[in-house]
Order: sequence, then C-alpha cells, then structure tokens
Amino acid sequence: MKIAVCASEGAPYAKSGGLGDVMEALPAALQRIEGNEVALFLPYYNKIKTNSKFPVELVAQYRVGLGWRQQYAGLMRLTNRTDGVQVYFIDNEYYFGGRTGAIYGDMDDGERFAFFSRACMDAMATLNFIPDVIQCNDWQTALIPTYLKSIYRDTFANTRCMYTIHNIEYQGWASGSFFDDVLGLPWEYRSTLDMGGSVNMMKGAIETADLVTTVSETYARELMYPYYAHGLDGILSSAAWKLTGITNGIDTGTFNPETDDALPAHFNADTFTEGKAICKAELQKEVGLPVEPDVPLLVMVTRLAGHKGLDLLCYIARRLLWEEKCQLLILGTGEAQYETFFKDLAAEYPNQCAAKITFNLKLASRIYAGGDIYLMPSKSEPCGLSQMNAMRYGTVPVVHATGGLKDTVPPADENGEGGLGFTFQSYNADDFLASLKRCLNLYNNNREGFNKLVKTDMSQDFSWNVPAGRYMELFNRMLSW
Repeated sequence: MKIAVCASEGAPYAKSGGLGDVMEALPAALQRIEGNEVALFLPYYNKIKTNSKFPVELVAQYRVGLGWRQQYAGLMRLTNRTDGVQVYFIDNEYYFGGRTGAIYGDMDDGERFAFFSRACMDAMATLNFIPDVIQCNDWQTALIPTYLKSIYRDTFANTRCMYTIHNIEYQGWASGSFFDDVLGLPWEYRSTLDMGGSVNMMKGAIETADLVTTVSETYARELMYPYYAHGLDGILSSAAWKLTGITNGIDTGTFNPETDDALPAHFNADTFTEGKAICKAELQKEVGLPVEPDVPLLVMVTRLAGHKGLDLLCYIARRLLWEEKCQLLILGTGEAQYETFFKDLAAEYPNQCAAKITFNLKLASRIYAGGDIYLMPSKSEPCGLSQMNAMRYGTVPVVHATGGLKDTVPPADENGEGGLGFTFQSYNADDFLASLKRCLNLYNNNREGFNKLVKTDMSQDFSWNVPAGRYMELFNRMLSW
C-alpha cells in the first residue's frame, strides 16, 4: 500500500509537542509492515535547512496556486533516512525558510499552511506518487481532504483520506474572505468550511475526509460533548459514523532505559531497583535537591499551560510539601504565571522543590528515569505520551482519568494491584491530592507493592506495533468502499 503522511512537524526534524513524536514513529511503524511504501511530507523550516544532520537533495521545483498567487515550491528529499520512509520537505523561503522562531505563531499561519497543504498535493503529483491513502494531521493539513475532493479529484481519483485530530483546541480559523483570497476552492465548498461566517479548516476536514480519527478511544467519545469539542461537537456528532479513536504508542527505541545515552545507569524491568536508584541520586544532584534515596521524588515534564492541570498542582503544592516528606521537580516552559509560581516555590522550598524552566530532552529522559511518581493532572488530554514514557522508565503515574490518560493508565488499588497507576475522576484539587497521597502511602509503607507496580508498568508494550495495525485496518476499510 502506498501511504502519504502529511504533517506540520515531525521529530527529529522539527518538533513542538506530541504531534512531532507521533510523526517520528508512526510512518516508521507503517513502513515496517510488509508491502507498504510510506512517504512523509513536512515543511522545510529554517531549523531543518541549517542543520547538517539532515542532508537533502532537490527533487523538483513547481508553482503552487494560492488564490490569485502562484507561489514557488521546492521539493527536497532527505538522503540519510535508513528505515525505508521517504521524507520530503516543502521549501518556500518566505513561508518557512526565513522564519527562525517557533514553528507556529506567525500572523499568516493560515496562509502558510494552506500553501503547505496544497504544495503536498502538487508534490505527490510531481513525483507521480499517487497514494492509496493520505493520512493528514491537525488543522495545519486540514485542507488536504477538501483539496482532494475538489481540485485534485481527477488526479487522485482512487485515493482515500484519513484526517487525524491530535488537539481540537486549534482548528485553523480565518476570516470569511480567506476562502476567496487564499484557498482557491470551488464556490460550492464555501459552506463546507464556513462556520459562523468565518473559515474553519478543521470543520472542512471533518466533513470531507473519508475517515476521521483521534488519538485515543476515550477522547473520541469525549469529542461528542461541548466541554471537550471547542465548538465542533455538533459537526463531530454528525460525523460520528466515521470517527474512531486509536491510542498512540511511543517510540520504544528512543525511550528505552536499557540504551538511553542520557542516563547515568541503564536498567530494565528486572534490574530497575539498582538502576533507578543511581539515576535518582544523580538527578537530585543535578537539580540541586538533597540526595535522599528514600524520599519520594515527584516529577513532571510538561508544557506549562492551563489545560495540563497546573492550576490543581499550584493549589495543592504548598500543602503537599508541608504535609508530606517528598520532593517535587518540574521541567518545562510556557505561561508566565506558571513559570513564576514554580520558580517562587523552588526558592521557598529549596530542599523539596526544583524548577527547571527550560526545554531539555536529555534532562527529560533523566527525570523519567530518576523520578518515583509522575504527575499528569491534565484537564483534558487527547492521548498524552509522557505517562507512557514515565511508565517505560519505571515512574508510576498519577493522572486525571480523561482522554488517553484513562485509556493508558487503568487505576491500581491501595496495594498497587489491578492497574498501572493512580487516577482521579473529577477535576478538582482535593481529588488529585487524595490520589497522590494514595500513591505516596504505597511508596512509604509498602515498598514491595510499589516496586511490583513499577515492574508491571515497565513490562507494558507501549510500542507503535498495535496502533499501526489499527491504522492499517482503517486504511483497508476505506479502500474497500
């Protein structure tokens, strides 16, 4: 099967969050399935262009119609990929090359990714790579299903399209005039993208894609409700027949405590007692906390944003550090209010709290390996990868039972049996604290039970093998229509 995967980011080339991780692992997992030919299309950001680790060759140059404009596109192919996935970068100096900051956040993001979506279609046609299936992701590639059904329907007559929602909060809104000025779509598709007089690219994708997926089974059900759907609950309810949840995996080759070169000691499910003890001690030294092997180390690696449940943690943090003999370590950047809070907390409790307000992948690995308990009280979480990373490294998660957290962390009992971590159902600070204290009680008073839970967590298969199989099932279903 020929499969084209289109996304606005993909590790290790460009990454801002979980989508980047998925786009590193999913194409590779699909390529490993016999008979598949996978091509990945990404923007050629300046950070990729200037990185010598990513050598490329120019494959083609062409023009992309964008409303009344004809914009240049260069098609670059990565030359050092070894897993069989063909990686292509869409080059345009104005839209991608000259921007040295974050991947997203420019005033013309709508136009940038409208260009990218159409440039991907033109790239496939230029390469004569006519895929059986196009898999596209989030609002940045949400125009692809609509373009496929309209302007490109003759060229790609037998191609099916799957649209995957990773985060519904960002939908690709634009003014009503954007339809004529930029998109260049036939007039009959105006209503497809219209929402309250504005253009909503994600709405268009939901209506025109052959299948819509999201990144966990629970999140797919949650999207039927206004609380989670950010205004698209009605659209998704109408499309419920073609909406499916597939829980993400993680890259178990990259996230592997037996081989991770960021760790001071390596370990597995049978040797973690000694290995994690070394990692914990070295981590405590690194972040300036007292080296106390029997004091539980609570950790969190996250974007400092409200929906990550940080308001709950902020509310209970001082009470937690006052009532419990524990340490707290936070790694991440984000909203100023949370950055300030954790900096102040670390200054107030220097022997119990450390805050590293930075982005550091190597340190993140050491935190996963050296922590005892992982905190993830997210208000909503489409899938979440950190809880799986934590379990992979033997750090027991405490999570809000929402989205993918509910699917990947079934609740354990007071003895650490019957599940993979500790959960709380209602989104409030008292429930979060109560769940955390249950975990602390297990650690402090039943270390044998806690270590058994650690071993269970580390023995789980969080690889992409099962999710990739689910994707193939849906691809084949679409092709049978």
